[in-house]
Amino acid sequence: MSGRRLASVPGEWIARDRPISFRFEGNPVQGFAGDTVSSALWAAGQQVLGRSFKYHRPRGIFSLANHDVNTLMQSGRQLNLRADVSLLQEGMDLYAVNHRGSLTRDPMRVLDRLSAFLPVGFYYKAFYRKSWFPLWERMFRRVAGLGVLDLHGSRQQTPKDYDFCDVAVVGAGLSGMAAALAAAERGAQVLLIDENLHAGGSAQYQRGRRAEGYERSQDLVQRVREHPQIRLRLSTTVVGYYADHWLALVDEKRMTKLRARAMVVATGAIEQPAVFRNNDLPGVMLGSAAQRLLYRYAVAIGDAPVILAANDDAYRLAEDLILHGIVPAGVVEMRSSAMADAAPRDWLRSQGVPIFDQYTIVEAVPDANAVVVTGARIAPWANGRADTSQIQTLPCDSICLSVGWAPAAHLLYQAGARMRYADEVEQFVPATLPPGILACGRVNGMYTAAHKQEDGTRAGEEAAAFLGFGTPSQRRVAPEAQSPSHPWPIVEHPDGKNFVDLDEDLQLKDYANAMQEGFDNIELLKRFTTNGMGPSQGKHSNMNALRILARAQGLSHEKVGTTTARPFYHPVPLAILAGRGFHPYRHTPLHEAHVAAGAQMSQAGDWWRPDFYRTEREQERGACILAEVKNVRNGVGLIDVSTLGKIEVRGPQAVEFLERVYISRYAKLKVGMTRYGVMCDEAGTVIDDGVVGRLAPDHFYVTTTSSGAAAVYRDWSRWNTWWRLDCVITNLTGTFAAMNLAGPESREVLHQLSDLDLSGDAFPYLGIRETHIANVPARVLRVGFVGEWGYEIHVPASCAMAVWEALMTAGAAFGIRPFGVEAQRVLRLEKGHILLGQDSDGLTHPYELGLDWAVKMDKPFFVGQRSLQVLQNHPQRRRLRGFRLLPAYRETPPLENHLIIVDDRIAGRVTSVAFSPTLDAHIGLALLDRAFADVVATLPIRLGDGRMVYAEVVDTPFYDPDHLRQREVMV
Repeated sequence: MSGRRLASVPGEWIARDRPISFRFEGNPVQGFAGDTVSSALWAAGQQVLGRSFKYHRPRGIFSLANHDVNTLMQSGRQLNLRADVSLLQEGMDLYAVNHRGSLTRDPMRVLDRLSAFLPVGFYYKAFYRKSWFPLWERMFRRVAGLGVLDLHGSRQQTPKDYDFCDVAVVGAGLSGMAAALAAAERGAQVLLIDENLHAGGSAQYQRGRRAEGYERSQDLVQRVREHPQIRLRLSTTVVGYYADHWLALVDEKRMTKLRARAMVVATGAIEQPAVFRNNDLPGVMLGSAAQRLLYRYAVAIGDAPVILAANDDAYRLAEDLILHGIVPAGVVEMRSSAMADAAPRDWLRSQGVPIFDQYTIVEAVPDANAVVVTGARIAPWANGRADTSQIQTLPCDSICLSVGWAPAAHLLYQAGARMRYADEVEQFVPATLPPGILACGRVNGMYTAAHKQEDGTRAGEEAAAFLGFGTPSQRRVAPEAQSPSHPWPIVEHPDGKNFVDLDEDLQLKDYANAMQEGFDNIELLKRFTTNGMGPSQGKHSNMNALRILARAQGLSHEKVGTTTARPFYHPVPLAILAGRGFHPYRHTPLHEAHVAAGAQMSQAGDWWRPDFYRTEREQERGACILAEVKNVRNGVGLIDVSTLGKIEVRGPQAVEFLERVYISRYAKLKVGMTRYGVMCDEAGTVIDDGVVGRLAPDHFYVTTTSSGAAAVYRDWSRWNTWWRLDCVITNLTGTFAAMNLAGPESREVLHQLSDLDLSGDAFPYLGIRETHIANVPARVLRVGFVGEWGYEIHVPASCAMAVWEALMTAGAAFGIRPFGVEAQRVLRLEKGHILLGQDSDGLTHPYELGLDWAVKMDKPFFVGQRSLQVLQNHPQRRRLRGFRLLPAYRETPPLENHLIIVDDRIAGRVTSVAFSPTLDAHIGLALLDRAFADVVATLPIRLGDGRMVYAEVVDTPFYDPDHLRQREVMV
């Protein structure tokens, strides 16, 4: 008989007055609040909870501790829900992963019969044959992956948090609680962390008749909760240790980055399985899993379990079962009777439980459908081998394994601890620990309740003393008298299916094959077999793999060593790592003015900027943009360009610095004038452009692209750290706001607000002046990205709103209106001005952009000079050219990144395209292969639907090629 719900158990985690209904594989099931998905299903008689990854073998509860992947499920859009620890919720609709069709009759189980053709490492050899690769690829794409990803699912927001403490104690079992109390009693602020829903550790469910550990645990839990110096964090896993006592804590909602001054590792141990044929069948589970079922959820493992024993924990398990009406069908003891405690053995016999000394389980017997356990074949056991000539069968409905433990020492390894193999407990224990790191309890080789509590007190006192709270502890804890682990719980079988790694379906023979192939180092063995590389990270397989390798090579366990433990030892959802999706953005000082004027905002880099402005007359996007363009060309417009990078360079060698970072010359730039600046990296790739203005012989004011401001400032700081030039570089991007007043009427508007002589002679094109506008100090540049007479006005950010409002008021009589980024892009395109990052890419150099005139190779040095010298002497690969569709064309226009196809070859791509109301035609820029750029007069552009559009190649600028409108009053 499978699992069933028992009568109320003291300390149970379920609330029987709160039933919960849910569905599993389409069938209705009922549990209680506090149940996990696995416990509720097992209580309902559902033993098959999933299928294995490789062979699709049936799987059920194994650890019930989130240490295995037998019970991965899908709940709606939630992938790979860990049913062992995921609390039951009303209305869940659950499906087991990794099966086709019915869970109990999965047709993919045929792979189990083909296992002889899928030996360890078969994929390495299969891929060597190039002709076979497409076949393998298609097959693996069909069968790989667990769960069904919903690409349209909503994003999960998981904010990060930060915390601090004197002593972090990881693990709230007997030793951890004792350590927390000892450190807190000395005055330290303690954070006690445990992954379980309640504190108490294994003592809460490994009770036995005397329940000594349970009573100790109950007392410590009460004291911990009442202590003012201790904070308790439950349902929280420490998934990684990093330098300087940084710990990564993960709960259901967030990651917390904890800085601790000292850390006590009381993470306990992970129960290890025995290896025998069919040891993965549903109904075969760890003894601790059966006890968790019993004491946490009041669920019976079955009615007649067989217990495989190799330590005294097995007898506590048997006592727990009998005390709740479950009489084992037998205890199969791998040790001799002299090695076991006589008292519990005598009591078990008095209850009618047979004990088979120096026996082992050779095989779990499946039912007719090969999905659940119906018996255990046992045989005498001596010198690590079973005598299969004396096999007998014990009928049973489940098998509990209690043969040993492996320390949960991942945090110690990550912290840099050195470990040694302790033969007396058959596990690795700390040999030397880094400063401020302590270990106690099972991870330190202590297993009896009294020893764990005493060892915890010692560790807590030493952690406090390390921080100056009292003197070092003088406590010394005696070693364990008996080993809790069997040195070789591994049974060979000629028919295999004796699994070492349940994640990867690795059988005992796979390890022999791997070593025969030459992978006889523990790290190589891991990678060739994939042992421990599944979601469980070797929690149940690493120790047995080490034993197998040690025995095969005749080496000690310490000589073989362990594999590297890296964060994260425990699986962490990607949503937790991604955090809350924090995307920073910035508002310009004029943001509220834009919103009030009807701006439709969009994010450009880090900034929110107006795309366009809706008015009472124009509501549709395209109409608004065209109206803004026409207004700038025929009247006056105002745009917020505060996002431009703004950097000051001052000092005796400021000129020398600019000569080095830009490709053009600035030594002879006159005070009061500006010059276009192009910046390259060491490879000669254009990375930024802007305007360099000279305010004094040693004082320059430089603008950069909006997206490049931070990178330019970073690179300039880095370069001048090497060059050590006598100049100061100051980032003023956030200090100044900027706006561009542009159009034929712009001079008349500005004249009302400034005493500056705005005549073409006094303030020529490309000039820069310092003045006052609306009584606000300002720097004014006579530059024009949009190709009209205009002024770029830079003022203190705190005064930006006052200046903007003054300009709008002064321009009202001239029909002024604000214009947005989209209109600016049309205006700049009409002038043929490039946008870096759009008309260029990560490999574009100045010659490809038609900036040959800006490169001054006669300078002694500038960044990228050597690369540009090489490029100058080689044929150019690409060239940026302008194109125009016929004025009559009014059908679907090409879009950016549409391809240029010439003679069935890709000849380039469209980088910018827009409809120009000024020219009444679609115009654009295209980055073309040089072989075509100089010879073709017509560009065939392929649209998204495959149709071709033909455009004529034209020179730029498209509009006002002689730049007359920027140099003097237009007629």
